[in-house]
Amino acid sequence: QVQLVESGGGLVQAGGSLRLSCVASGRSFTTYTMGWFRQAPGKEREFVAAISWSGNSTYYEDSVKGRFTISKDNAKNTVTVYLQMNGLKPEDTAVYSCAAGDWYSIVEVSRGKYWGQGTKVTVSV
Repeated sequence: QVQLVESGGGLVQAGGSLRLSCVASGRSFTTYTMGWFRQAPGKEREFVAAISWSGNSTYYEDSVKGRFTISKDNAKNTVTVYLQMNGLKPEDTAVYSCAAGDWYSIVEVSRGKYWGQGTKVTVSV
């Protein structure tokens, strides 16, 4: 059974840091682009960051560049994707979800083949 399970969300003060994790299992994800997305209350889901299957390429939404870092670890049966979030701002408050797909789908049209359920991040002033 394919699963993407996020963790690491929580409540943090503005300026603080959180590290989100997404464990993908149930099939081989080593050749998939992995991405992070977020959806704030009342807003549409938006792309945050992506990392290529090799880990050699990353891409970020402009508002998180220099603050967020995406990385990944490939294990035998799982892929874990991280999102290190520093300098958090109240506008970063959202439910963060990870997804797996091809580069174009993830980065250009925000579509993933597989999705996690999300983890909530709340940044207080």
